[in-house]
Amino acid sequence: MRWDVIGLVIGWTLRIFAIPLAVVGAYSVYVDGWEFAFKTYAIALILAFGASQWLISKFSGYEVSGRVRDREAFAAVALGWPPVVLLGAIPFWLGGMFYGPFEFVDGHATFLEMLSGALHAWFESMSGFTTTGASMIDPSTSPICAGEFDGDCVGNQRRSLLLWRSLSQWIGGMGVIMLGLLIFSKALGGGMALARAELTGPTVSNLSTTLEGTARKLWAIYIGLTIIEGLALYQLTDMGGFDALNYALTTMPSGGFATSDLGIMAFDDSLIESIIMIFMLLTCINFSLLYFALSGRWGEVWKDEELRAFLLILFVAWLAMAFNLSSATEYTFSESIRHSLFQSISISSTGYSSANFSEWPVFSQFVLLLLMIIGASAGSTGGGLKVLRIRIAFELAKREVIRIIQPRKVLAIRFNQNVVDESRIWIILGMVSSWMVLVTASMLTISFLEPDLTLTDVASVSISLLGNTGPALGSFGPATAASTWSDLSPLSMFASTILMWLGRLELLTVLVLLHPRTWAGSS
Repeated sequence: MRWDVIGLVIGWTLRIFAIPLAVVGAYSVYVDGWEFAFKTYAIALILAFGASQWLISKFSGYEVSGRVRDREAFAAVALGWPPVVLLGAIPFWLGGMFYGPFEFVDGHATFLEMLSGALHAWFESMSGFTTTGASMIDPSTSPICAGEFDGDCVGNQRRSLLLWRSLSQWIGGMGVIMLGLLIFSKALGGGMALARAELTGPTVSNLSTTLEGTARKLWAIYIGLTIIEGLALYQLTDMGGFDALNYALTTMPSGGFATSDLGIMAFDDSLIESIIMIFMLLTCINFSLLYFALSGRWGEVWKDEELRAFLLILFVAWLAMAFNLSSATEYTFSESIRHSLFQSISISSTGYSSANFSEWPVFSQFVLLLLMIIGASAGSTGGGLKVLRIRIAFELAKREVIRIIQPRKVLAIRFNQNVVDESRIWIILGMVSSWMVLVTASMLTISFLEPDLTLTDVASVSISLLGNTGPALGSFGPATAASTWSDLSPLSMFASTILMWLGRLELLTVLVLLHPRTWAGSS
């Protein structure tokens, strides 16, 4: 293992991370004043700049350009996320979103509450950067909402902290490593290996002759769609500028953080839901296809088998839930159409809620659970197993059945009219198998640590965490999620953050760290 390479990658990652944090700090000076901005953001900024400068200075003399191998790339990406999450949690802890040292010094929190606040801040930051969208903000965890508070707990938080919370999801959607490829690809070197290691973000396609050019195109699409959505929400609806900005920042990464307790439900506006639906759907599509569409290459878009399969799954799920809701609930047919369409797209993307789907009939909840497992397209910012992997795993099973019936028949698995390499097939099968094992292990762990939870709670929250969905079913539904998360034991909370991390890096990146050969030798 070449620690010089890993150190340099993490160093540049922290330097990149410090830039948006400084921007939010400057905004905090404007809206909150110097004193609050300094105590909330200064420590995180100093640590980020200091650590990055030390790592870059220490390892910049090594010849690393073009020498980042796969194992260094996977290790650097997996190890680079925890320090980013830790630094991202500091403003939440120091800024009063959760009980921190300032509340302890003022006598408004006990030492144990201060330690719990650190865990809550870590959870919120991990949920942000992994684009999960599960939140801890609740009257039991936030000093702003303490006492006999009976209002909007999220909505009463400092605006700069809400902006940082949303921005953490926006950064995490594409990935800090992908951002590094755009800005510092020449300094880092080995960008292709790094890009492959951060699998959840857009895949590296031949959009340009260079990796830097590809990263520029992907980021241009990402930024452009964010701006368009923000302007559409602000100009075409009654949504205010701050809300429009935050929802644009959390929609494009498939994040789901909101600016109020009720989120999208607070607006109860079909136009707002329609605009957000359009962009949620775009986030579920491979970003390479979006580039082809913008380039006028519509033939390549419609020929994509994964896109067609994903749209078919959404369509069937939408109709099934719409008929179920209209027949088994008090929803009118139009309301059933509206909410089922929004939720079928959202559960594969942001996790926003237009209605409290935890109260829907069992059939509709089961459909939502299946959509959480399937997720979005590969190369999108959506979570889940991805349609591509499920499709290829299904084709592999079909091939083995045919081989039993016709042993001499030679069958190749094709996708988009191309033969899929056997090595890639087995990687995909490994991903699916690892995911199933981890879901089972997480269900056993959570059910052991939280004996009061129901089977629905345990199953849905495990799938939600690994799929980076956010809201789940049962007690973890959109209306009560924050209070439910905050009621978990500290060990369960920490275990949940590990599951988010594993889900964001799509398991194999992290599992590489557990293999002894990863750390063997230095050559």
